[in-house]
Amino acid sequence: MTTISASSRTRADRRWTALVVLAIAQFLVVLDASIVNIALPSIGAALELDTAQLSWIITAYVLAFGGFLLLGGRLADRFGHRRVFLVGVAGFVAASALAGLSASGEILLASRALQGAFAALLAPASLALLTRLFTTPGDRAKALGVWGGVAGIGSAAGVLLGGVLTAAFGWEAIFFVNVPMGAIVLVTLPFLVDRDGMVERVRLDLPGAITVTGGLVALVGALSFSQELGFAHALVLGLFAVAAMLLAAFVVIERRSAQPLVDLTMFRMPNIAGGNLAMLFVGAATTATFFALAVYMQQVLGFSALESGLTQLPLAGTLVVVAGLVPTTIARFGARPTLVASLLILAIGLTWLSLAPADATFLGSLLLPTIVIGVGLGGSFVATTHLAVDGADGADAGLASGLVNTSQQIGGAIGLAVLSTVAASRTSAMLDSGASSADALTSGFSWVFLGAALAALAGAAAVVATSFRRQAGAEARSAS
Repeated sequence: MTTISASSRTRADRRWTALVVLAIAQFLVVLDASIVNIALPSIGAALELDTAQLSWIITAYVLAFGGFLLLGGRLADRFGHRRVFLVGVAGFVAASALAGLSASGEILLASRALQGAFAALLAPASLALLTRLFTTPGDRAKALGVWGGVAGIGSAAGVLLGGVLTAAFGWEAIFFVNVPMGAIVLVTLPFLVDRDGMVERVRLDLPGAITVTGGLVALVGALSFSQELGFAHALVLGLFAVAAMLLAAFVVIERRSAQPLVDLTMFRMPNIAGGNLAMLFVGAATTATFFALAVYMQQVLGFSALESGLTQLPLAGTLVVVAGLVPTTIARFGARPTLVASLLILAIGLTWLSLAPADATFLGSLLLPTIVIGVGLGGSFVATTHLAVDGADGADAGLASGLVNTSQQIGGAIGLAVLSTVAASRTSAMLDSGASSADALTSGFSWVFLGAALAALAGAAAVVATSFRRQAGAEARSAS
C-alpha cells in the first residue's frame, strides 16, 4: 500500500494556495484594462479632461502592457520567474497608488503607463510560475482552468467593480483597490513558491527586444489613435509604417541571432500557433464587447454606472461556473474541440445581443444573451490558455506566457479600434438617414456585437486550420 508523506501533502497544498495568489495578480492585470471605462466621466470632471484625453487613460495602459509583454516574458526566463514576478507586482502596486493620488491628467497618464509596464513583467512571469508548479497533465489542466477563468472574469468584473467603486467611493477607488490586493500577493507568495533555481545566464537579445517592443508600441499606438483620427490620418499611417518596418526587422534579427529573444520555431507547434491566434480573436471580441455594452447601457438605455455594473453579475457568475467545468471537458474531449465549441457559443451569444433594441430591458433583451456569452467566454479563455502554453518547455515558459498575453492585448487593441470605427460610421449613416439618436447609437453598437461575433468565428476557424496542419505533420512523420 502506497502512503503519501506529510511533506508531499504540504507541498501539494502549497501549490494550490500559490495558484490562488497568482490568480489574484492576474485578475488585477486584466481588471485594470476594463475597470476604468465606467469611471471615465467622473475622472474627466475631476481632472478637467476632454474626451480625447480620457481615451488615453485606457490607451496609456494598453500601449505599455502590449508593447512590453514579450520583453517581460523573456526577462522572466532570463532573471527568474519568481524574482521578476515580485518586481512586477511591487511596481504595479506603487503605480496604482500614484494613479489614485493623481491631481492632474498628466500624472494619471504617466501612472497608467507605469501600471502597464509593470503588468508586462508580472503577467508572463505569473503564468510561467503556474506551469512550473503544475507539471502533471491533470493538475496543469485544472490550474489553467482557474487561470483562464480569472482572465475572463477580470474582463467582466471590470464593468461591475468600476460601477460599484465609483458610485460608492469615487473614481480614485478603482486604482486604490489594487494596493491591498497586491500587498497580499507580495507578502504571501515568497512563502508559497521556492526561490528561482539556477537560471541560464544567456545574453539578452537587445536588438530583438528594441525592435519588437518598438514595433508593438507603434502598432498599438496606431490602432489607438485611429479611433479619434481615422485610419487615413498621416500620424496613424506613419505609425503603421514604423510598426511594419520594426517588426520586419525583428523577424530578420531573430532568424540570424544565436540566442534570439523569441524562438520563431515555436510557431511551428500547432498548439502554440492555434492558441495564440484564438486568443488574438478572443481579445478582440471581448474588449470591444464590454466597452460597447457599458456605453450602450448608459447612453442609450439610461442605466447609471452602478446599474450597468450590476447587470454584469449573471455573465460573470456564468463564466465562473463554466470555467470550473471546462478542465474536465478538456480532459475528456481535448482542448481544441472544447475551444471551437466555446467560440461558436460565444458567436451565438454576441449575435443574439446585437438584436437588442433601443428600448431594451435587461430581463427582456440582455439577460439571456449575456449568459450565453458568459458560457462562451468561460470555455474560450480556459481552453485558449491551455492550448497556447502546451508544449513549451521550462526554458521558454515565460516567453510562451508572454506570447499569449500579447495576443490578447494586441487583439483587444485591434478589436476596439476597428469595431469602434465601424460603429461610428454606422451611427453617422443612420443619423444622416433621419434616424433618432437612440436608434442610430443602437445600430452602431449592434454592428460592434456582430463584428465581435465574426471575430469569435474567425478564432474557431484558426483553431480548425492549425488542427489540420498538426494532422498533416503527424501523417508526414509516420510516412517517413
